[in-house]
Amino acid sequence: MKILYAFLIGGAICALAQILMDYFKLLPIHITLLYVFIGAILDIGNIYDKIIEFAGSGASLPISSFGHSIVHSALEKANELGVLGIFVGVFDKTASGITAAIVFAFFIALICKPKG
Repeated sequence: MKILYAFLIGGAICALAQILMDYFKLLPIHITLLYVFIGAILDIGNIYDKIIEFAGSGASLPISSFGHSIVHSALEKANELGVLGIFVGVFDKTASGITAAIVFAFFIALICKPKG
């Protein structure tokens, strides 16, 4: 049943993005920014944690989970270290994803020939 919930929630997140792009003519960067923002807002009151608990990877894989991870880890470190923890905590859980994106983008840039 968990697989079905993951499929339905993940599919709904992606379908909503496609609808926004088709009807409102938003670009993918707008959708990315919107989803990161929504994921960060849904961290308030642990709403996104409840969605992840219900849908599993259907909610933890989309880009909205990145916004949730940033805010969640920043607030967690802020409780430990104070205001400085906000800046330290941002990179706590997201550092591996950011590093992988930079490394893969570098190698793809070496392999592919840019247009223009």
